[in-house]
Amino acid sequence: MRPLKNSIALLLLMVAAGAVLANAQSASGSGATSKTQIKGLNPAFFDETADPCTDFFQYACGNFSKINPIPADRSVYGSLALLADENEKALHAILDSAAVKNPNRTLNEQKIGDYYASCLDTAAINKEGLKPLQGELDRIDALRSKVSLSELLAHDQLIFVNALLSFGEQQDFKDARKQVAQLDQAGLGLPERDYYLRNGADDEKLRQQYVEHIAKMLKLIGEPEDKAAADAKAVMEVETTLAKNSQDVTSRRDPKNVYHLMPLAEAEQLAPAIDWDAFLKEVGAPPITEINVANPPFFKALNTLITSTQFDTIKAYLKWQLINAMPSSALPEDLDQEQFAFNGKILSGRQEQRPRYKRCVAATDGALGEALGQVYAAKEFSPASKAATQQMVRDIEGAMEADIDTLDWMSAETKVAAKEKLHAVANKIGYPDKWRDYSSLKVVRGDALGNALRAAQFEAHRQLDKIGKPVDRGEFGMSPPTVNAYYNPSMNDINFPAGILQPPFFSAKELDAVNYGHIGAVVGHELTHGFDDQGRQFDGNGNLADWWTLEDGKQFDAKADCEVKEYGDFTVEGGLHVNGRLTLGENTADNGGVRLAFMALLADAKRKNINLNQKTDGFTPEQQFFLAFAQNWCGALRPQAAKMQVQTNPHSPAQFRVNGVVRNMKEFGDAFSCKAGQPMEPVDACRVW
Repeated sequence: MRPLKNSIALLLLMVAAGAVLANAQSASGSGATSKTQIKGLNPAFFDETADPCTDFFQYACGNFSKINPIPADRSVYGSLALLADENEKALHAILDSAAVKNPNRTLNEQKIGDYYASCLDTAAINKEGLKPLQGELDRIDALRSKVSLSELLAHDQLIFVNALLSFGEQQDFKDARKQVAQLDQAGLGLPERDYYLRNGADDEKLRQQYVEHIAKMLKLIGEPEDKAAADAKAVMEVETTLAKNSQDVTSRRDPKNVYHLMPLAEAEQLAPAIDWDAFLKEVGAPPITEINVANPPFFKALNTLITSTQFDTIKAYLKWQLINAMPSSALPEDLDQEQFAFNGKILSGRQEQRPRYKRCVAATDGALGEALGQVYAAKEFSPASKAATQQMVRDIEGAMEADIDTLDWMSAETKVAAKEKLHAVANKIGYPDKWRDYSSLKVVRGDALGNALRAAQFEAHRQLDKIGKPVDRGEFGMSPPTVNAYYNPSMNDINFPAGILQPPFFSAKELDAVNYGHIGAVVGHELTHGFDDQGRQFDGNGNLADWWTLEDGKQFDAKADCEVKEYGDFTVEGGLHVNGRLTLGENTADNGGVRLAFMALLADAKRKNINLNQKTDGFTPEQQFFLAFAQNWCGALRPQAAKMQVQTNPHSPAQFRVNGVVRNMKEFGDAFSCKAGQPMEPVDACRVW
């Protein structure tokens, strides 16, 4: 089971390599930035020595990293991190107040305050050591045969330990009204399957460092040094076998590749080495008769792995998966430091661990996101901001409807279906109408690791309880303070947490052109996801269904292939190419989103009789729009983080999210008087939407 749905279901507007939520990434910073930098358009970030027609990212953002170098405790730092830092300060104040023992605290204040205070209490964490986890370790030691393995694998799912497999729930791709059970590949400790399979000296070195890391962690939980070293090598062999039989990140982008709904009895035959009756009983899932097996060949290989692997090796693997899945902020200091040494330094290039309180803010948001978010939204997100955002969303939806009418490659029949889907998109702004009930979650002050385990169990049961029930279309997939946004194709909705709906992304005090360039581009991005290479496969009801004519589908694929090749030519430090196929959906959303926001700006200017030739602070509204869009992505990555991004992340690095878009828009070239053939106005521009 995973805390978040399959990547098909949540197509995130990412702000950092390897991050899922901006809060989790941004909480790592030093907090030294000034709120004065958070403005709609910041000229201090410009590099006026650069030619906007040659490298627009450098022109709009060239001085950002001089003013804001990557902090030692981060692998990436950018414009969105400035805002997330401010959100973090607000959350920190809320949690500091809630952590003070007071009989007048509400139930939610008690839970978030005590969870946060427990995370901060390193003395108590070190004193407790692994006692809160001892029952889990004893459970593994008590295994006497592979017959009893099934119940342990099920139990692991309830604490988000995805040993060997992942079990959870999802919307049925072909009947979005219902929730079904899901089985999926899992069980790896490195970021993605190809980390185990790529050739090259650097890859082999990383794998050796990973084995050494496993050995150190096993030693720290009590194994003798020689046994820990031998077990680490055996664990690596298990994970390599799992990796060889896993789908890669690119193939998993196609929903058809991860949808194989079948009768439960048929699924059970894929891996008869697992006692599925015992598994389902232990996991506490509602009665099921069918299940989606995302990757059936994986489970056939898993069956062979279980039957052929020595039992002691499986037990060593289970211990490693258990300790590796625990939030390191809740672990004793020696384990916490070792986790950072590998995951922080080696994998992502960070030089220092994040300040403790920042890690604990992120941990509390992760465990009790809506309890904390309810307080945050009341303090930080006004009804006026929500209303203004809703109006901008409507404006950009209107722009998409007009855009569909202009497409010369789409038939009238498909245009009708596209508009039907567009009109069915639900807009979720700020926070949910119904807040999550955490009353059954026990939070004990001074028990950080126990709290983390109980929070995982609470969330696991909450998710599993959905199986067989109608879909809750009001649910948010992110907590309100999150600086991010997403589109969910099964829900056919766009989601904007309160955290992103503030300066620099939106302010009533800013010029319209700046707001459209900032939050307008984000709205357009998420809306376009409904019509990218993944989203277009789902209809307006959220069902996986082909609503395209055959010829229109071919036309779309041809236009999408232009972007695949275009972005595949972009490289990062070290000569690694962007994966144009992996990043296709996000690139399409970036390109389409900015175009829609620009169209909405023009319509808004026409309504308000705004002179588009009138300059403010030296720039026309059209120029301000593109500059604001570009400054969404100011920032830099460490080389290790850049490498991880191009190998695992469906989002292109920031500079290509800017230059890759504007080079495809003649409107940009006109705004900045670029000449045909210049890098930002090539003759081979691409356009899907």
